[in-house]
Amino acid sequence: EVDPASAARLKPTDRQRLQRALEVYRLTGRPLSAFHGEHDTSAEPLADGFYRFPGLARPVLSLAVAPPRAELHRRIEARFRAMLDAGLVDEVAALRARGDLHGDLPALKAVGYRQVWRYLEGQWDYMTMVEKGIIATRQLAKRQLTWLRKWPGLTWYDGARDESRRACVARLAGVCKTVFS
Repeated sequence: EVDPASAARLKPTDRQRLQRALEVYRLTGRPLSAFHGEHDTSAEPLADGFYRFPGLARPVLSLAVAPPRAELHRRIEARFRAMLDAGLVDEVAALRARGDLHGDLPALKAVGYRQVWRYLEGQWDYMTMVEKGIIATRQLAKRQLTWLRKWPGLTWYDGARDESRRACVARLAGVCKTVFS
């Protein structure tokens, strides 16, 4: 009722974003969609791969270095296992032991925490928790890459190829030389 535009944009099951939209309205008396409407997110292409964004004083050069999918998946698995080795299960167990937290809190729905919480509740065995944690992290990375692909003027570099990384560094060095000379 207070923000039909946000309500139409958000899924009815997205409790966190719906709650945030209501909080903004209660705190400011204005719907969240009004704030979104005030900010122009268009980008104007300039020379040499730079873009001008409204509200920013300087042009922006957007570069992304990303490994191939197989390498990304290998790194995600290694990172999740390293987090477990570094004490993630003990950390989540200590949070559960406090007694004032529950698994439905937004902070405890974070990738890794959610899977360990379910393991500690006995919903999954250890190997299932590890598998689910790795899968959830891969899904998060995929959403992040999808978001980045929509970024205006973003130039991609293959992080697994030396010549691609060198090209990215050379591009940055050229910009720094221009800006700081």
